[in-house]
Amino acid sequence: MSDVNGGRTSDVSGTDASGLSGTSVGGPSLSGPGVSVPDPGAPQVLDTTAPGTPHVLDNPALAALTGPHAHFAERQGRVLRYPVDVSPWLALPDDPGAEDWADVAALAGPGAEVALPGFRGEVPDGWEVTFRIDGVQFVDDGLAAAPEPEAVPLGPADVPEMLDLVERTRPGPFLPRTIEMGTYLGIRRDGALIAMAGERLHPPGWTEISAVCTDPAFRGEGLATRLILAVAHGIRERGETPFLHTGIRLYEALGFRLRRRTAFLGARVPQTLGQSAAVPAL
Repeated sequence: MSDVNGGRTSDVSGTDASGLSGTSVGGPSLSGPGVSVPDPGAPQVLDTTAPGTPHVLDNPALAALTGPHAHFAERQGRVLRYPVDVSPWLALPDDPGAEDWADVAALAGPGAEVALPGFRGEVPDGWEVTFRIDGVQFVDDGLAAAPEPEAVPLGPADVPEMLDLVERTRPGPFLPRTIEMGTYLGIRRDGALIAMAGERLHPPGWTEISAVCTDPAFRGEGLATRLILAVAHGIRERGETPFLHTGIRLYEALGFRLRRRTAFLGARVPQTLGQSAAVPAL
């Protein structure tokens, strides 16, 4: 999204703030190659959580779907997911067992592909791993968050243009109803949407910045950086803390700090498993 090169800030689009660098997850296909985070010169991980103490960001999809995003949740047992036109993410409990995997199968259906953010375990026998991607989780640690005068709020009427921009830039998961997950801001030139950023996962007290992308013809103007800082400003105004997932370290220049290394896994439900109806979360 941004880098500092000789004092000049430039856009780096085509990288999702989801840990899926250069890979679109949640579009026409969930499949994609793994992208590993380079180890040389890796920054110190910022995690003040006491050892053995769970943190709300350790399982952010579950925290969101049992918290501020509970109105989206579809549930089967201890497994929750977003509606498939909102987000591809499915949330497992912290200690998934055989019954939980059976609930994943029941919720998604035979042959379906599911995306599991933050999951580093192994899938059951008979399940196909479709992608396994390493990523990192960054949290606000001194962002110069500020409103962006050129940014305009985006709403449902803008979704066709947003989907077109996403298709051309491949920032990661953005579906027809993703805009319902939070605030989205865009920059227009001559009426055309050329850059955008917004909010995705919403664990209690935190909001993820995602869908950051810039039309290739307008890169190098710092538009992505300006939108990230503007979205972060809105999050802070609510008394919450911005965070994001990515496969690159360029965010450190903006004032993000690495909290933890994470992973994103895709798996396909075996065709032979049965299916039962999902129920709304209580």
